[in-house]
Amino acid sequence: MTHEAATHNSSTLHPVVPPHSPIYVKALEAKRYIIGQLPEELSKPRLAIICGSGLGTLAADLSEPKYEIPYHDIPHFHVSHVAGHASKLIFAYMGENRIPTMVLCGRYHSYEGYSMDVATFPVRVMKVLGVETIIVTNACGGVNQNFNVGDLMILKDHIDFPGLAGNHSLKGPNPEEFGTRFPALSDAYDLHLRKLVYDAVKTHSIDRPIHEGTYCFVSGPSFETRAESRMLSMLGADAVGMSTVPEVIVARHCGIRVLAISLITNKAVIQESPSAKDAVDTSSKIMSKGAANHLEVLEVGITAANDIRRIVETLVNDL
Repeated sequence: MTHEAATHNSSTLHPVVPPHSPIYVKALEAKRYIIGQLPEELSKPRLAIICGSGLGTLAADLSEPKYEIPYHDIPHFHVSHVAGHASKLIFAYMGENRIPTMVLCGRYHSYEGYSMDVATFPVRVMKVLGVETIIVTNACGGVNQNFNVGDLMILKDHIDFPGLAGNHSLKGPNPEEFGTRFPALSDAYDLHLRKLVYDAVKTHSIDRPIHEGTYCFVSGPSFETRAESRMLSMLGADAVGMSTVPEVIVARHCGIRVLAISLITNKAVIQESPSAKDAVDTSSKIMSKGAANHLEVLEVGITAANDIRRIVETLVNDL
Protein backbone atom coordinates (compact mmCIF):
# COMPACT_ATOMS: atom_id res chain seq x y z
CA MET A 1 0.00 0.00 0.00
CA THR A 2 1.38 3.38 -0.93
CA HIS A 3 1.80 6.12 1.63
CA GLU A 4 -0.91 8.16 -0.16
CA ALA A 5 -3.40 5.27 0.02
CA ALA A 6 -2.65 4.62 3.68
CA THR A 7 -3.25 8.27 4.49
CA HIS A 8 -6.56 8.22 2.61
CA ASN A 9 -7.76 5.08 4.44
CA SER A 10 -6.76 6.53 7.80
CA SER A 11 -8.75 9.72 7.25
CA THR A 12 -11.74 7.66 6.12
CA LEU A 13 -11.70 5.49 9.24
CA HIS A 14 -10.96 8.37 11.58
CA PRO A 15 -12.51 11.57 10.19
CA VAL A 16 -11.06 14.78 11.52
CA VAL A 17 -13.47 16.43 13.96
CA PRO A 18 -13.30 20.22 13.73
CA PRO A 19 -12.47 21.94 17.01
CA HIS A 20 -15.29 23.58 18.94
CA SER A 21 -15.74 27.31 18.46
CA PRO A 22 -14.22 29.48 21.23
CA ILE A 23 -17.60 30.84 22.33
CA TYR A 24 -19.03 27.33 22.63
CA VAL A 25 -16.09 26.29 24.81
CA LYS A 26 -16.60 29.35 27.00
CA ALA A 27 -20.31 28.61 27.30
CA LEU A 28 -19.54 25.07 28.47
CA GLU A 29 -17.08 26.41 31.05
CA ALA A 30 -19.75 28.80 32.38
CA LYS A 31 -22.26 25.94 32.41
CA ARG A 32 -19.94 23.70 34.44
CA TYR A 33 -19.51 26.39 37.07
CA ILE A 34 -23.23 27.18 37.25
CA ILE A 35 -24.47 23.59 37.61
CA GLY A 36 -21.85 23.08 40.31
CA GLN A 37 -23.72 25.64 42.42
CA LEU A 38 -27.19 24.14 41.89
CA PRO A 39 -29.20 21.08 42.91
CA GLU A 40 -29.80 18.71 40.02
CA GLU A 41 -33.48 19.61 39.59
CA LEU A 42 -32.62 23.27 38.86
CA SER A 43 -29.54 22.61 36.72
CA LYS A 44 -31.62 22.16 33.55
CA PRO A 45 -33.86 25.24 33.30
CA ARG A 46 -36.56 25.21 30.62
CA LEU A 47 -37.31 28.92 30.83
CA ALA A 48 -35.10 32.00 31.02
CA ILE A 49 -36.16 35.56 31.80
CA ILE A 50 -34.06 38.68 31.20
CA CYS A 51 -35.10 41.58 33.43
CA GLY A 52 -34.83 45.07 31.96
CA SER A 53 -34.16 48.39 33.73
CA GLY A 54 -36.22 48.66 36.90
CA LEU A 55 -37.84 45.26 36.31
CA GLY A 56 -35.63 43.16 38.58
CA THR A 57 -38.56 42.50 40.91
CA LEU A 58 -39.92 40.05 38.31
CA ALA A 59 -37.95 37.46 40.26
CA ALA A 60 -39.63 38.30 43.57
CA ASP A 61 -42.25 35.53 43.52
CA LEU A 62 -40.09 32.64 42.37
CA SER A 63 -40.73 29.47 44.35
CA GLU A 64 -38.17 27.95 46.70
CA PRO A 65 -35.59 26.57 46.57
CA LYS A 66 -33.96 29.69 45.17
CA TYR A 67 -30.27 29.99 44.30
CA GLU A 68 -28.44 33.21 43.42
CA ILE A 69 -25.13 33.41 41.56
CA PRO A 70 -23.42 36.80 41.04
CA TYR A 71 -22.28 37.44 37.49
CA HIS A 72 -18.75 38.19 38.62
CA ASP A 73 -18.38 34.62 39.92
CA ILE A 74 -19.28 32.98 36.60
CA PRO A 75 -16.52 32.34 34.05
CA HIS A 76 -16.70 34.73 31.07
CA PHE A 77 -19.66 36.69 32.50
CA HIS A 78 -19.39 40.44 33.06
CA VAL A 79 -21.26 42.89 35.25
CA SER A 80 -23.52 45.79 34.38
CA HIS A 81 -22.57 49.25 35.57
CA VAL A 82 -26.03 50.68 34.93
CA ALA A 83 -28.48 51.54 37.74
CA GLY A 84 -31.36 49.08 37.92
CA HIS A 85 -29.31 46.05 36.83
CA ALA A 86 -28.31 43.81 39.75
CA SER A 87 -25.94 41.52 37.81
CA LYS A 88 -26.92 38.15 39.23
CA LEU A 89 -28.53 34.90 38.10
CA ILE A 90 -31.41 33.40 40.05
CA PHE A 91 -32.47 29.78 39.64
CA ALA A 92 -35.84 28.69 41.03
CA TYR A 93 -39.27 27.41 40.04
CA MET A 94 -41.96 29.57 38.45
CA GLY A 95 -45.71 29.11 38.10
CA GLU A 96 -48.14 26.52 39.40
CA ASN A 97 -46.44 23.86 37.29
CA ARG A 98 -43.06 24.68 38.90
CA ILE A 99 -41.13 25.29 35.69
CA PRO A 100 -37.34 25.30 36.35
CA THR A 101 -36.40 28.89 35.55
CA MET A 102 -33.25 30.93 35.10
CA VAL A 103 -33.59 34.67 35.69
CA LEU A 104 -31.01 37.24 34.61
CA CYS A 105 -31.43 40.17 36.98
CA GLY A 106 -29.85 42.81 34.81
CA ARG A 107 -28.02 42.77 31.51
CA TYR A 108 -24.76 44.30 30.39
CA HIS A 109 -25.04 46.41 27.26
CA SER A 110 -22.93 47.07 24.21
CA TYR A 111 -22.92 50.80 25.03
CA GLU A 112 -20.94 49.98 28.18
CA GLY A 113 -18.10 48.96 25.90
CA TYR A 114 -18.86 45.25 25.58
CA SER A 115 -18.73 43.64 22.15
CA MET A 116 -21.92 42.06 20.83
CA ASP A 117 -20.67 38.51 21.40
CA VAL A 118 -19.86 39.40 25.02
CA ALA A 119 -23.16 41.22 25.62
CA THR A 120 -25.14 38.24 24.29
CA PHE A 121 -22.99 35.54 25.91
CA PRO A 122 -25.57 34.75 28.63
CA VAL A 123 -27.98 33.63 25.89
CA ARG A 124 -25.38 31.13 24.65
CA VAL A 125 -25.12 29.80 28.19
CA MET A 126 -28.91 29.48 28.34
CA LYS A 127 -28.76 27.23 25.28
CA VAL A 128 -26.15 24.84 26.66
CA LEU A 129 -28.08 24.67 29.95
CA GLY A 130 -31.15 23.48 28.05
CA VAL A 131 -33.37 26.58 27.95
CA GLU A 132 -36.21 26.22 25.42
CA THR A 133 -38.01 29.55 25.85
CA ILE A 134 -36.78 33.03 26.73
CA ILE A 135 -38.82 36.01 27.92
CA VAL A 136 -36.98 39.28 27.37
CA THR A 137 -38.15 42.49 29.05
CA ASN A 138 -36.98 46.04 28.61
CA ALA A 139 -37.77 49.65 29.38
CA CYS A 140 -37.99 51.81 26.29
CA GLY A 141 -39.21 55.03 24.72
CA GLY A 142 -42.55 55.26 22.94
CA VAL A 143 -42.13 56.47 19.38
CA ASN A 144 -45.75 55.75 18.51
CA GLN A 145 -47.53 58.84 19.78
CA ASN A 146 -50.58 56.75 20.71
CA PHE A 147 -48.47 55.01 23.37
CA ASN A 148 -48.34 56.46 26.87
CA VAL A 149 -45.95 56.11 29.80
CA GLY A 150 -46.75 52.87 31.64
CA ASP A 151 -48.15 51.05 28.59
CA LEU A 152 -46.79 47.63 27.64
CA MET A 153 -45.79 46.61 24.13
CA ILE A 154 -45.41 43.02 22.97
CA LEU A 155 -42.73 42.89 20.30
CA LYS A 156 -43.85 41.43 16.99
CA ASP A 157 -40.93 42.74 14.92
CA HIS A 158 -37.77 44.81 15.22
CA ILE A 159 -35.36 47.11 13.42
CA ASP A 160 -31.70 46.47 14.18
CA PHE A 161 -29.94 49.74 13.37
CA PRO A 162 -26.47 48.72 14.60
CA GLY A 163 -26.84 45.42 12.73
CA LEU A 164 -27.78 47.15 9.49
CA ALA A 165 -24.76 49.43 9.94
CA GLY A 166 -22.33 46.50 10.31
CA ASN A 167 -22.30 45.79 14.05
CA HIS A 168 -24.50 42.70 13.88
CA SER A 169 -24.92 40.36 16.85
CA LEU A 170 -23.79 37.38 14.73
CA LYS A 171 -20.86 39.10 13.04
CA GLY A 172 -17.71 36.98 12.85
CA PRO A 173 -17.09 33.24 12.48
CA ASN A 174 -20.31 31.29 12.91
CA PRO A 175 -20.36 28.96 15.95
CA GLU A 176 -21.92 25.95 14.20
CA GLU A 177 -22.72 24.27 17.53
CA PHE A 178 -25.46 26.85 18.06
CA GLY A 179 -26.99 27.43 14.66
CA THR A 180 -26.79 28.19 10.96
CA ARG A 181 -24.73 30.95 9.37
CA PHE A 182 -27.82 32.72 7.98
CA PRO A 183 -30.77 32.40 10.39
CA ALA A 184 -34.21 33.70 9.42
CA LEU A 185 -35.74 36.36 11.66
CA SER A 186 -39.15 36.83 10.05
CA ASP A 187 -40.48 34.47 12.75
CA ALA A 188 -38.39 35.85 15.61
CA TYR A 189 -41.30 36.67 17.94
CA ASP A 190 -43.32 33.55 18.68
CA LEU A 191 -47.01 34.02 17.82
CA HIS A 192 -48.27 31.46 20.36
CA LEU A 193 -46.33 33.08 23.19
CA ARG A 194 -47.74 36.48 22.24
CA LYS A 195 -51.25 35.06 22.34
CA LEU A 196 -50.59 33.69 25.84
CA VAL A 197 -49.87 37.25 27.02
CA TYR A 198 -53.34 38.37 26.01
CA ASP A 199 -54.84 35.30 27.67
CA ALA A 200 -53.02 36.15 30.90
CA VAL A 201 -54.15 39.78 30.74
CA LYS A 202 -57.75 38.59 30.43
CA THR A 203 -57.34 36.10 33.28
CA HIS A 204 -56.15 38.80 35.70
CA SER A 205 -58.34 41.60 34.30
CA ILE A 206 -55.27 43.78 33.88
CA ASP A 207 -56.38 47.19 32.65
CA ARG A 208 -52.92 48.47 31.72
CA PRO A 209 -52.90 49.18 27.94
CA ILE A 210 -51.19 46.41 25.94
CA HIS A 211 -49.97 47.03 22.40
CA GLU A 212 -48.10 45.01 19.79
CA GLY A 213 -45.47 46.75 17.74
CA THR A 214 -42.02 47.12 16.26
CA TYR A 215 -39.03 47.83 18.51
CA CYS A 216 -36.04 49.70 17.11
CA PHE A 217 -32.67 48.86 18.62
CA VAL A 218 -30.15 51.71 18.75
CA SER A 219 -26.71 51.60 20.29
CA GLY A 220 -27.07 54.40 22.87
CA PRO A 221 -26.19 55.49 25.48
CA SER A 222 -27.62 58.91 24.61
CA PHE A 223 -31.36 59.20 24.18
CA GLU A 224 -32.59 60.08 20.70
CA THR A 225 -32.70 63.56 19.24
CA ARG A 226 -35.97 64.98 17.96
CA ALA A 227 -34.94 64.39 14.35
CA GLU A 228 -33.87 60.83 15.08
CA SER A 229 -37.19 60.10 16.77
CA ARG A 230 -39.09 61.47 13.75
CA MET A 231 -36.97 59.31 11.45
CA LEU A 232 -37.71 56.18 13.51
CA SER A 233 -41.40 56.98 13.39
CA MET A 234 -41.32 57.27 9.61
CA LEU A 235 -39.49 53.93 9.39
CA GLY A 236 -42.30 52.19 11.27
CA ALA A 237 -40.83 51.93 14.77
CA ASP A 238 -43.30 52.01 17.65
CA ALA A 239 -40.68 51.99 20.40
CA VAL A 240 -36.94 52.53 20.72
CA GLY A 241 -34.38 51.14 23.13
CA MET A 242 -30.79 50.06 23.67
CA SER A 243 -31.13 46.33 24.30
CA THR A 244 -33.19 43.19 23.61
CA VAL A 245 -32.64 42.79 19.86
CA PRO A 246 -29.10 41.34 20.13
CA GLU A 247 -30.38 38.82 22.70
CA VAL A 248 -33.36 37.94 20.51
CA ILE A 249 -31.16 37.40 17.45
CA VAL A 250 -28.78 35.13 19.32
CA ALA A 251 -31.66 33.24 20.94
CA ARG A 252 -33.22 32.57 17.54
CA HIS A 253 -29.80 31.55 16.20
CA CYS A 254 -29.78 28.98 19.01
CA GLY A 255 -33.32 27.77 18.25
CA ILE A 256 -34.83 29.23 21.44
CA ARG A 257 -38.43 30.49 21.33
CA VAL A 258 -38.76 34.19 22.14
CA LEU A 259 -41.29 36.44 23.83
CA ALA A 260 -40.29 40.08 24.33
CA ILE A 261 -42.21 42.71 26.31
CA SER A 262 -41.40 46.41 26.46
CA LEU A 263 -42.48 48.84 29.14
CA ILE A 264 -42.97 52.35 27.77
CA THR A 265 -41.20 54.61 30.26
CA ASN A 266 -41.15 57.85 28.28
CA LYS A 267 -42.60 59.32 25.09
CA ALA A 268 -40.06 60.20 22.43
CA VAL A 269 -40.08 63.89 21.52
CA ILE A 270 -40.80 64.10 17.80
CA GLN A 271 -41.78 67.76 17.54
CA GLU A 272 -39.20 69.94 15.82
CA SER A 273 -36.99 72.09 17.99
CA PRO A 274 -38.43 75.62 18.28
CA SER A 275 -36.86 78.26 16.07
CA ALA A 276 -34.66 80.80 17.78
CA LYS A 277 -35.59 83.46 15.23
CA ASP A 278 -39.05 84.10 16.62
CA ALA A 279 -38.53 82.77 20.14
CA VAL A 280 -40.01 84.81 22.96
CA ASP A 281 -39.10 82.43 25.78
CA THR A 282 -35.59 80.98 25.55
CA SER A 283 -35.46 79.38 29.00
CA SER A 284 -34.16 75.83 29.34
CA LYS A 285 -37.68 74.62 30.19
CA ILE A 286 -38.74 75.01 26.56
CA MET A 287 -36.07 72.67 25.23
CA SER A 288 -36.10 70.17 28.11
CA LYS A 289 -39.85 69.53 28.04
CA GLY A 290 -40.40 65.81 27.52
CA ALA A 291 -36.68 64.94 27.69
CA ALA A 292 -36.00 61.37 28.83
CA ASN A 293 -33.95 60.47 31.90
CA HIS A 294 -32.92 57.16 33.45
CA LEU A 295 -34.47 57.89 36.87
CA GLU A 296 -37.85 58.20 35.18
CA VAL A 297 -37.25 54.83 33.54
CA LEU A 298 -36.60 53.14 36.89
CA GLU A 299 -39.62 54.71 38.60
CA VAL A 300 -42.05 53.58 35.90
CA GLY A 301 -40.49 50.11 35.93
CA ILE A 302 -41.21 49.66 39.62
CA THR A 303 -44.90 50.49 39.22
CA ALA A 304 -45.38 48.21 36.19
CA ALA A 305 -43.35 45.22 37.36
CA ASN A 306 -46.25 43.69 39.29
CA ASP A 307 -48.47 43.48 36.19
CA ILE A 308 -45.67 42.02 34.09
CA ARG A 309 -44.93 39.49 36.83
CA ARG A 310 -48.57 38.33 36.91
CA ILE A 311 -48.57 37.96 33.12
CA VAL A 312 -45.35 35.95 33.08
CA GLU A 313 -46.33 33.70 36.01
CA THR A 314 -49.59 32.83 34.27
CA LEU A 315 -48.31 32.15 30.79
CA VAL A 316 -45.44 29.91 31.94
CA ASN A 317 -48.02 27.35 33.05
CA ASP A 318 -48.88 26.81 29.37
CA LEU A 319 -45.30 26.23 28.22
